[in-house]
Amino acid sequence: MEDRTIVQVTVRNNNVDQALKALKKKMQREGIFREMKLRRNFEKPCEKKAREKAEAVRRARKLERKRVEKDGF
Repeated sequence: MEDRTIVQVTVRNNNVDQALKALKKKMQREGIFREMKLRRNFEKPCEKKAREKAEAVRRARKLERKRVEKDGF
């Protein structure tokens, strides 16, 4: 089953540039650009597992840094 998200932006006063900017911001927030980049080439299951593990480690380290900065330890 595919996970599909619909990103919708309204164009006000024929201001397409502003609507495009809003669309790009929403797509960035949803992670669509990142997903497109990952799907550009096939990724072996072992590579995917290694990448996801590295991302988890990065997230954990970042949270730890923020916690230490907040608590001052």
